[in-house]
Order: sequence, then structure tokens, then C-alpha cells
Amino acid sequence: MPSLDQKELEEILGLKIRNPDLYLSAFTHRSYLNENRSFALPHNERLEFLGDAVLELAATEYLYKNYPHPEGELTNFRSALVNYKMLSAIASRLGFEKFLLMSRGEAKDMGRARQVILANCIEAVIGAMYLDAGYQESGNFIAREILVELPNIIKEGSYMDAKSKLQEIIQEKRGVTPTYGVISETGPDHNKMFVVGAFVGQDEVGRGTGPSKQEAELSAAQDALKQNKF
Repeated sequence: MPSLDQKELEEILGLKIRNPDLYLSAFTHRSYLNENRSFALPHNERLEFLGDAVLELAATEYLYKNYPHPEGELTNFRSALVNYKMLSAIASRLGFEKFLLMSRGEAKDMGRARQVILANCIEAVIGAMYLDAGYQESGNFIAREILVELPNIIKEGSYMDAKSKLQEIIQEKRGVTPTYGVISETGPDHNKMFVVGAFVGQDEVGRGTGPSKQEAELSAAQDALKQNKF
């Protein structure tokens, strides 16, 4: 069975590992088990479920104590901190990819799927830290590696996604709310691609594509902001 470089991981996480199997499981993607039937540990999805909750609680507690903003803004701050793009970037910065156990096919994919795997992995690691060392230690890691990104998020305004920005501008200029409609969808169920239009009334002001309706809508809103034809 593979083993982790425990000393290196301890340095990255800033704690003493008591149960190495928890962390090995946290770095194990479901696909790895398909090619390694004798692997004795479970994949990381249950740990990811736990870590997601720990991360959300830590982020929410920090925001509540340190930012006297309305609930809606705090929600946007938190969403920007814990979305898959942010978490995958942090996981990459920490060097988590070297510890990942995946199938050969997944290992070749360096696009969005890899970002999602890395984001899920960091949540699974937080879940492992919570079980192994408790909330305080996992909270210290979250504060040091994730919450530290918050000032830059607020400074750049990246907590407000393109759809929110577009809605704010359209409501101010036109007094209406933009809508979104699927123009086309292609591909099999497991690999669909959506084309979505952003509309103000009957006028299409932007168009975007994505592997889900939500991401295609964001892409359409970004296109609308870029074109500025409203």
C-alpha cells in the first residue's frame, strides 16, 4: 500500500500527525480504488463531507467576529473563500498534487476536473485534521492558509461574481433584472457542454459556455460585462 511522506506533510499542515491513514485516505480519489482493488482504505469523499462543514464553520465564525457587514455580503465573502477555484489554487500552492492517489486517466486531466479534485482534497484533509487533531488545529490551518486570502478578495472585489455585478449594473441602468436561457446543449450526460445567453428583456447582451448551466451563466455574464451593450 502507498505511504505518505509524513514528515513533509506535517511541515505543510503545521501539526503532528497521529493517524497517518486518515491523511492517506484524504488524498485518495475514488478513481484510484477502481484500479487498486486491494487498497485497504476508503476514498476521500466522506472526509471531504466532514471537512467542508469544518471549513464553512471556521470561515463563518471568523467573518462574524471580524467583519460587521450585512449577512448577504458575509455570504459572498465566504463563497469566494471556499469555491473550488480558490481551494484548488491553495491546494496547488501547498503542493498537494504530489500526494494525490488517482487513476491513470484522472492523472492525465489537468483541466477543471483536476481543480475539483484538488478542492475536494483540501476539504478532505481538513476533515482528517479535525478527526486527528481537533477543531483548534484544523482551524489554525484554515486561518493560516485559507482565511489569509480574504483581504485580497475584498480589495479586488472578486467576492461578487459576474452575475451579481451584471445584475447590479442592469438594475441601476434599466430597472430590470437580467435573465438567462439555454441556447443549446451538446454531449453525453457525463460530459455536457451548455451554451447560455444573458438577456435584458428580449435583447441578448452576452453568451457563454460551460460544463454546467451555472458555469455557462457566469460565462455569459462575463461576456455581457465585457461587451457592455446594455
